[in-house]
Amino acid sequence: MSIDQSGTHTLGHRTVRRLGYGAMQLAGPGVFGPPKDPDAARAVLREAVASGVNHIDTSDFYGPHVTNQIIREALHPYPDDLVIVTKVSARRGADGSWIPAMSPAELTAAVHDNLRNLGLDQIEVVNLRSMLDVHGPAEGSLEAPLTVLAELREKGLIRHIGLSNVTPKQVADAQKIVPIVCVQNQYNLAHRNDDALIDDLARGGIPYVPFFPLGGFTPLQSSALDAVAKRLGATSMQVALAWLLRRAPNILLIPGTSSLAHLRQNLAAAELTLSDDAMADLDGIAVPRG
Repeated sequence: MSIDQSGTHTLGHRTVRRLGYGAMQLAGPGVFGPPKDPDAARAVLREAVASGVNHIDTSDFYGPHVTNQIIREALHPYPDDLVIVTKVSARRGADGSWIPAMSPAELTAAVHDNLRNLGLDQIEVVNLRSMLDVHGPAEGSLEAPLTVLAELREKGLIRHIGLSNVTPKQVADAQKIVPIVCVQNQYNLAHRNDDALIDDLARGGIPYVPFFPLGGFTPLQSSALDAVAKRLGATSMQVALAWLLRRAPNILLIPGTSSLAHLRQNLAAAELTLSDDAMADLDGIAVPRG
């Protein structure tokens, strides 16, 4: 396990660079429908991989089906070192709404949809996204859907299983059912409810993959963040990513974009060095828990 902020970390049985790519923004507005410019979407994926990215996060409910099909069009046959991680347990309504889909039949169909649309015989990692509450983690048993994924793993359709949108108790309970190789929750400079969970996972060498690392649909805004960025001659979003890389050695980043220029800015964040003073300033940004 590397402690170099721009280095690598294990993900299941594979080694990935800590700065990866999230494909969500390759779909249309609201993560629904096709992108305005499919050629640009494919170009972003190809440049990401050409730049050394070997961890791509996606889901077949992005679009739906859109991002996986674009990934296949752009990158298949895939480089040997490329790790594609997907997630299941939701479907999209005709209006773009997010609907829980956690029954055995729905989860099995979702895995097969991912395999078909990505052009894979086996998915390296499938994250079970808890849909007990669409808006955030909520306590409740995930034993039934995890058991379904564990059976698909035994059949060889999935190599590893991860969790998303979950509580620390759900992580602990899940580990009694099947090995968990990563956890993907909301976490960034401002939203830091998972501080203790990140540190606990780090002790076990398990990656933590923050979604919305830059704030998501509500981008991070902070005078302290802007001030540090100005001192470093970087963008605020680059500093926010660099903070995450230094925050813990097991954090893997998957910032998403449909822009080549933005992709290059994100990847350059791995080269930023944050001083202890800068880290102290940034640590103070966290929104108090209420």
